[in-house]
Amino acid sequence: PLLYGFSSTSNEAIGEGFKIAEEVGGVLDQTASVCHGPSVIAIQDVGRSAATLGEIKARANVIIYWGCNPSAAHPRHMSRYSMFVRGFFREKGAKERTLIVVDPRNTDAAKLADIYVQVEQGKDFELVSAMRAALRGVEIPEVVAGVSKEKILELLEILKTAYFGVLFFGMGLTQTFGRHRNIDNAINLVRELNSYTKWIISPMRGHYNVTGAGTVWTWQTGYPFAIDFARGYPRYNPGEFCANDVLITGEADAALINASDPGAHFPAVSVAHLAKIPLIAIEPHFTPTTEIADLILPPAIVGVETEGTAYRMDHVPIKLRKVVDPPGECLSDVEIFERLLKKIKGLKK
Repeated sequence: PLLYGFSSTSNEAIGEGFKIAEEVGGVLDQTASVCHGPSVIAIQDVGRSAATLGEIKARANVIIYWGCNPSAAHPRHMSRYSMFVRGFFREKGAKERTLIVVDPRNTDAAKLADIYVQVEQGKDFELVSAMRAALRGVEIPEVVAGVSKEKILELLEILKTAYFGVLFFGMGLTQTFGRHRNIDNAINLVRELNSYTKWIISPMRGHYNVTGAGTVWTWQTGYPFAIDFARGYPRYNPGEFCANDVLITGEADAALINASDPGAHFPAVSVAHLAKIPLIAIEPHFTPTTEIADLILPPAIVGVETEGTAYRMDHVPIKLRKVVDPPGECLSDVEIFERLLKKIKGLKK
């Protein structure tokens, strides 16, 4: 069985989901496998220099958005944590900051940028490599990935002389050619920039608690996603135990989807197999996934109808408060999982 999702629910529910996967010997996966999973793999390989959004707000004067469009995907990010907000050491806000956007498309964020670098589609690895080479004094070609040598050197001068710099990156790096090697390269660029000044790198995570899913499972199993319990203990292998892998190969014989919508975001071949097998959706909204589900359990919405905790994209834990009572007999995700686990254990006796 496949248990997938868990990125828009509480840490407490995520922890209970692990217990069920362990009990049934299933595959446990979350939305990072189709989003920032490559970022996680790269960080496992080479680490990263990090900071909280609060520190970025207070100190950053050079901000890069690479392969992401916060204007559309994270509408409050620039106004609350990076470019336009007034910080403790940046009292004039945007007047004291430089915004750089690296993207193949002239996005809304690119239109706001002080410097827009239009990289060729799928050539991010080459551009980062050229920047690292130039940083070490190596002669680079006149044009790399559609960007002129002059612009690369101009960009590096800004990065080297920053007071505090941050590189935010999105799925333009994680889900294009290179995948985790793009992130590996970007992390090493930031590491080398730290020889000159303070730089950090931060992924632009999507679902509000996708960071929590990876964090909770890491302290429970040692692994953040793509976890298999078929042998009675956790095994980790992205490319074999991700949700799409077990759906495309037809290995999944049942599925429980919580707090995500693979019906809208997975490849057609994965969704086709999902529609063939017994499918439980724990979901408060009507979605393409609930349309093909055999059983729908509508839960109380975390942070509205029930309380819990979640991790922000910078790994800061936040308490989510209850505002109103849930409708009818709706239970929280935690209660649903606890009852399911109790029933499963009862059936196994």
